[in-house]
This record gives sequence, C-alpha cells and structure tokens, in this order.
Amino acid sequence: MIEIQNATKRFGSLAALEHLNLQIKPGCIYGLVGPNGSGKSTLLRLISGVYRADEGRVLLDGSPAWENPATKDKILYLSDDLYIPPKSTTEDLLKCYRTMYSGFSDTLCAQLKAVFPIDTTQRLSSFSKGMRRQAALLVALSCCPQYLLLDEAFDGLDPVIRLLIKKLLAQQIADRDMTVVITSHNLRELEDLCDHIGLLHKGSVLFEQELDELKFGLCKIQAVFREKIDWSRSGLNLLQVQQKGSMATLLVRGDTEDTLRTVQGLGPVFAEALPLTLEEIFIGEMEAVGYDCKNILQ
Repeated sequence: MIEIQNATKRFGSLAALEHLNLQIKPGCIYGLVGPNGSGKSTLLRLISGVYRADEGRVLLDGSPAWENPATKDKILYLSDDLYIPPKSTTEDLLKCYRTMYSGFSDTLCAQLKAVFPIDTTQRLSSFSKGMRRQAALLVALSCCPQYLLLDEAFDGLDPVIRLLIKKLLAQQIADRDMTVVITSHNLRELEDLCDHIGLLHKGSVLFEQELDELKFGLCKIQAVFREKIDWSRSGLNLLQVQQKGSMATLLVRGDTEDTLRTVQGLGPVFAEALPLTLEEIFIGEMEAVGYDCKNILQ
C-alpha cells in the first residue's frame, strides 16, 4: 500500500505539495488528474524516492523509498520527460535495467518484444516520441515492478498502442497484483482504465473516489420545454443545470428512472436520459462544493 501522510514538498518559496494525505490500495489503477502545476509529477517523485518530503511521510508497504534500495526495487517511475542515453538502443536499456531490478523477467521481455512494433536494436535517437514511449514502457513492464508510476503514460501514443498498453497493464495487475498510478490531464483517457480517481489542485487532493461509487447515484437528463422552468422548485437534487434556449441539460443526484419521471411531470416536449462521462461527474461534484471547475480542469 502507498501511504502519503501530511506530506509537504517545497521548492524555494513554492509549495508544490502541501499537507497532502492519500492512500492507494494494492492491485489498483489509480488515476491522478489535474492542471499543470497541481503537483502530480512531484507526488510521483516523492512516492518513488526521487524527492524526499520536507514534512510528513511517504511510505510503501510501511517503508520509505528515500535512500532505501530494497523499497526502490519494487518501484519503477516512468517520467513524462524521458531521458535517453546518447546512442543507446532499447536492448541497451533492457541490459541496464536487468541488472537493477531483481524481478526482471526475460520471459515477459521476449513476449513484449513480440507485441510492440519497434526495432529494439535501432538507436532510440532515431525514434519518434511515441516510439520512444513504447520502448520505455517495454522496459518498465519487463522489470515486473510491484508499483508502476506513469507520468502522462499515453502521451504520443496512437490509439492502437494505447489499447495495447491498457491490456498489458490489466494483465499485469491480474497476474501479479501490481499497483499502477497514472497521471493525466485528460479524464476521458482514464475513464475506461482506472478504478480510482483523485483530483489534485494547487498541491492538495480536492476530490478522490472509487470510479464505480463516483458514477453510482448520478444521472444526466436532457429535456426541451416550451416555458421556462424554475428548477429550484422541481424537487430534484440538482448538481448542475445548463440552459440553452428551450433545452435544459441536468446533472442530478438520484435514480435515473425516478429522475426522468419527475422531469416528465414538468411537461417537457421531449426528455431523455444520457450517458455520463467521468469529466461531467467531476465537474458536477466539484461545482456542488463551490469550485469553479472551468478554471481547475484544463
């Protein structure tokens, strides 16, 4: 388990993370979302032991990663800004990481080479951004870490490779109970992958919840009315109302069928329930507690 206890990390006068508390359970895919400067990359570097917290504690299975080789052997952090040694190939990276990680699997490595469409003997300097990302992911998965930390993991990858990565991550979690933490600006990117989501803003966790619980009990209704409706008297538990002309789009806390019956009782020309996206749920929940999410989620 990853435990962040009242952790603060400063760079000069800037507090990148401030009194942050978070628990990430084993065997899950945890998505960290938030705008630039929210502290996502700093948090991953604290967890991996690249940084040390100025205050508080960051623990993996009860032990810190900072200056702790035994704990670092369980962690692989893949940065958004990949460093590629000059003139190196993917095979060179595999040779290097094979000596550093006790769990490195030659069998899995051979399987991954067969599915990633890259030449592992070619210099990485000749690769596109997406190809370099594939090479890094091939190396990372071959190390069989217990904790895989991915900063903008899908940046530069085409849709086919993104689907491949998602399948490989799911397989490793099922086979080895691996824990994955992924940062992203894009909620839609993580919606069909993560089972837990946390929103960071200005170094603090604004909101976190299991994805299934987050979606439970919320519904989206779109309806057209001939006359203006006073939604404060509708009897609905409204999180959000968007009015465009005669069309109203509602985000409501409640059962979909019951909510739709209530809306139909208001005499609409047309009303229907629509599927909810994760982004819509987050925006609705955060606006309900007073945040202007248009200035938080980018």
